[in-house]
Amino acid sequence: MATEIKSLKPNAVWSYFYELTQRPRPTFHSQIVGKYIFEEGKRLGLDTEMDEIGNVIIRKPATPGMEGKPTVTFQAHMDMVPQKDANIEHDFEKDPIDAYIDGDWVTARGTTLGADDGMGVALALAIMADKDIKHGPIEALITVDEEVGMDGANNLQPGFSKGDILINIDSEAEGQLFVGCAGGVDVNVSLEYKDECECPASDVAFKVSLSGLKGGHSGLDINIGRANANKLINRFLKEAVEYYGARLAWLEGGSLRNAIPRDATAIITMTDDENISALWELVSDYQDLFNEEFKGIENNIIFKIEKVETPKTLIPEEIQDALINSVEACVNGAISMLTDFPGTVESSTNLAKIIAHDGKVDIVFLVRSSSESRKEWVASALESAFTLGGFKVEFEGSYNGWQPNIKSKALEMLRKSIVKVYKKEPEVLVMHAGLECGIIQGVMPNMDMISIGPEIKSPHSPEEKVLISSVEKLWYVLTDALENL
Repeated sequence: MATEIKSLKPNAVWSYFYELTQRPRPTFHSQIVGKYIFEEGKRLGLDTEMDEIGNVIIRKPATPGMEGKPTVTFQAHMDMVPQKDANIEHDFEKDPIDAYIDGDWVTARGTTLGADDGMGVALALAIMADKDIKHGPIEALITVDEEVGMDGANNLQPGFSKGDILINIDSEAEGQLFVGCAGGVDVNVSLEYKDECECPASDVAFKVSLSGLKGGHSGLDINIGRANANKLINRFLKEAVEYYGARLAWLEGGSLRNAIPRDATAIITMTDDENISALWELVSDYQDLFNEEFKGIENNIIFKIEKVETPKTLIPEEIQDALINSVEACVNGAISMLTDFPGTVESSTNLAKIIAHDGKVDIVFLVRSSSESRKEWVASALESAFTLGGFKVEFEGSYNGWQPNIKSKALEMLRKSIVKVYKKEPEVLVMHAGLECGIIQGVMPNMDMISIGPEIKSPHSPEEKVLISSVEKLWYVLTDALENL
């Protein structure tokens, strides 16, 4: 039962997390959970505000005798990435998350858990509710719509937060401290065409479906080498078109810009009987090839074919060829690495979503980079690949990265507390994922910032899970840091 998670320690943290799982909060649908957070601040008798876009801040005065301490702001975002397995019926705008305890972890049945960043919100609320922690002035700043465009952070107004130190609780590696993160930009590719290329009555149509991929977070998991469903199915389509005479009628793959696509589907037609017979074997060969190439990374890539009703129209041949060749040419995955932080991706891109049918092609990429110049370079490379094919390319939602400061007071404060709890020095890292710190720093340039979080695996995918013991340890780190600031 989902309620079992409320018995975990610290009880207040897990109780708040349970309440979050019961309320819909996919990006752009945070009204209900935002109202809950606002009303919880009021219920606690604390100064609570909600701005025009829906960000909530809760302010708690200092414990007597600690009024002179710096104001610490705990920051998290209320929205989550809605991803589910293909066989799961779940409406993220209505249905609660079915969270449960699985050994040492909490996970969800068939959907994303929302620990990113529900655990951050739960920890912040639990700190605000606790009456025993000794602390200076503290705040909980909970933003909206972080996962798609960081709208909450982008619309923050100066003065909404009065913090001197910001602790972002949105990273996902236990016992590590993050002092910087990548910026990003959306690259949107589009093309409209006349949907009047009739499919010959003699054609036979097939649906090819790629599934079973792990997917994951397009920042944190991009260096693992997981398969991108859009790239894989396009690889098959290129051979099917070039050597087997297939025609493309319909293509869809992926969903969210910040999730590595886990599935893709295409409808193709053929006329030659000999090639039709060979097509089944080609699909089987590609399934074997994909599983061999991604052995040890993916578990079981499924590539299947079935006969379907012949479509009325096809994508015009010149558009079909331009699409397939441009997708084949475009860069995807990790592009460059940071030299100062070995093992950390500097620049990457995620071919997140493709829709091509009914007179329109839409493709979405998310480019990330810790370097503004390399972010522009990777985006430009994508632009070149698709403008050569006659597509329209637009850049949207650009945000700056968070530049490292390894001499910050926030870093030293949390470092000491981590040493107390873990009995060892923490790693100090830069995250390839996008955090709101860089944007908030643009609004509040004098705020000292750090990011920390519990151990979360496979965020942005139905395999998402959070390590129970890491949540309790993080609680001790945060409360110790407050008491000894």
